[in-house]
Amino acid sequence: MALLSFERKYRVPGGTLVGGNLFDFWVGPFYVGFFGVTTVFFAILGTLLILWSAVLQGTWNPFLITVNPPPLEYGLSPAPLAQGGLWQIVTICAIGAFVSWMLRQVEICRKLGMGYHVPFAFGVAIFAYVTLVVIRPVLMGAWGYAFPYGIFTHLDWVSNTGYTYGNFLYNPAHMIAVTFFFTTTLALALHGALILSAANPARKGDTSRTPDHEDTFFRDLIGYSVGTLGIHRLGLLLALNAGFWSAVCIVVSGTVWFGNWELWWNWWLNLPWWAGIEGGVN
Repeated sequence: MALLSFERKYRVPGGTLVGGNLFDFWVGPFYVGFFGVTTVFFAILGTLLILWSAVLQGTWNPFLITVNPPPLEYGLSPAPLAQGGLWQIVTICAIGAFVSWMLRQVEICRKLGMGYHVPFAFGVAIFAYVTLVVIRPVLMGAWGYAFPYGIFTHLDWVSNTGYTYGNFLYNPAHMIAVTFFFTTTLALALHGALILSAANPARKGDTSRTPDHEDTFFRDLIGYSVGTLGIHRLGLLLALNAGFWSAVCIVVSGTVWFGNWELWWNWWLNLPWWAGIEGGVN
C-alpha cells in the first residue's frame, strides 16, 4: 500500500491515444484507458468462445479441450463455426487482446515520459504469434496450417510440423533461435545472481555493495564488464532475437524450404575443399 500511495503523484492525466479523458482512469493499481477496455472485451469474448467449443466437444477436461483451425480444403475463406470458424474468431480476439495490451503499454509510457522499449519488446512476441496463425498460413494458402488452441492438440501440431520437415533441429533459424533462448537464460541468471550478490554481502551486517563492485567482479572474472545499463541492453537484444528467430524458423518451413531440413546442409557437405579427403563426402 505504501507503494500505491507513493505512485499517486505519477498518475497524471493525458498521454492517451484514443478516447481522450473518457477512459483515462485507474481501477485500483491498474490503468484502464480505451485499450484496457478493448483488452478485457477481446479476452472475455475469446474465453467464452473457447468454452463454447468445449460444449460442442462435450468435454471439460482442460487437456482435451481444443479449438481447431479449419480443414485445409477451406483455404483462406471463412469456415462454419463448428468447422474452424470458432478458431478464426478466437484468433481475431487473441490478436485484438494482444495488440490492445501493447497499445495500453504505449499510453502508460506516454504518461510517465518513458521510452517505448517495453511495448516494442511485447510487439516482437505478438509478431511471433501472428507469424504462426496468420502470416505462415496465408503464405501457404490455408488457415489449416496454423496451430490449434489446445494442450494436447498443440503438442501434436508441434510434433507433426517438426516431422513434416524431417528433423526440425536441423533448421538453421531454429538453431539460432534456441541459441538466443539459452543465452537469454544465461544472461538473466548471471545478472540476477550478481545483483543479489551485491545486495546481500557475504558477511552479515555489512552494507550492500555498489555497481562498482558488480563491474569489478566481472572484470576480474572474464576481463570485461558490460556495465549496469549495458546488461539490460544486452538482455533486451538477446530476448528480442529469440522471439524473432523463432518466428523465422517456422515461417520459412513450407514457404521457402519444402524438404527435410537436414538436406539443407548439403551445401556444407559439398564444399570443394572436402573433396578427396578420406572418409569425407565425394
